[in-house]
Amino acid sequence: MAGSGVTELLSDWSKGDKCALDRLVPLVYDELRRIARHHLSREEPSHTLQSTALVHEAYLRLVDQNRVQWQNRAHFFAIAGQLIRRILVDHARRRHAGKRGGAAPSLVLDESLAAPSSNPVDLVALDDALNDLSALDVQQARVVELRFFAGLTIAESAEALGISPTTVQREWTIARAWLYRYLHFSNNPSAPSAGAVS
Repeated sequence: MAGSGVTELLSDWSKGDKCALDRLVPLVYDELRRIARHHLSREEPSHTLQSTALVHEAYLRLVDQNRVQWQNRAHFFAIAGQLIRRILVDHARRRHAGKRGGAAPSLVLDESLAAPSSNPVDLVALDDALNDLSALDVQQARVVELRFFAGLTIAESAEALGISPTTVQREWTIARAWLYRYLHFSNNPSAPSAGAVS
C-alpha cells in the first residue's frame, strides 16, 4: 500500500471530501482484511467470528470516526488496531458469558508477543493485562496494541507514536516480557509478582 497516497486521502477525508473516502476504501480494506486474517488465524478452531465480519465491523467503526483528524497511514491503522482489539475482546466476552462460566475463548500468541512458549492465551485475560500495563506505562501498552492488534511494523509504530524506532523496539521488548510474566504467572500465587517490569 502506498503510504503517501493513503495519507493524502485521509487528509482530504478529514477535510470533508467524501470522494476521498471512496478512493480510500479499496486501499485500506485489503489491509484490514490482512490484519483480520492474521488475528483470526491465531484463534481456536471453535471461534465463531469470521474475518469478513471483523473487517466490516472495523471498517464501519472507522468510517464513523468523523471527529478524528487523520495524520497518516500509521495513525489510521493505530486507530484500526484499537477498534479491532475492542471488537475481538467484546466478542470473546459475549462468548464467555454465553457459556455460563465456561472457559473464555483463547488465542495462540505467536513469537511476536509471547516469550518462550506459544500456549493459548485467553483473549479477555490479554485485554485485562493490557489495561493493567496501561496503568503502569501507557506507551508500552500502545506499542503492544500497534504491533499486535494493528499489525504495524516497528517503523510504522514509531511514526504513529511520534517516537524513535529504537524506543519502540525497547518498549516492545519490555512490554512483551511484562505480558508474558503477567499472563503466565498472575494466577500462580507462588510465582514472582507481575507488577513490576524488570
